[in-house]
Amino acid sequence: MAKKSVASLQTGSKRLTKAIKMVKSPKTGAYVFVESVMAPEFVKDFLAKK
Repeated sequence: MAKKSVASLQTGSKRLTKAIKMVKSPKTGAYVFVESVMAPEFVKDFLAKK
């Protein structure tokens, strides 16, 4: 049987979180998704700003 390795978002001792939010485009009015990989303590600031 073959073993499968799984990659994670951990680099060294840092934990990272991927945050995704929907933002309405001012030009077209369509919604777009904005993704960012950051430390867990910055997630609330990222989601709070427009």
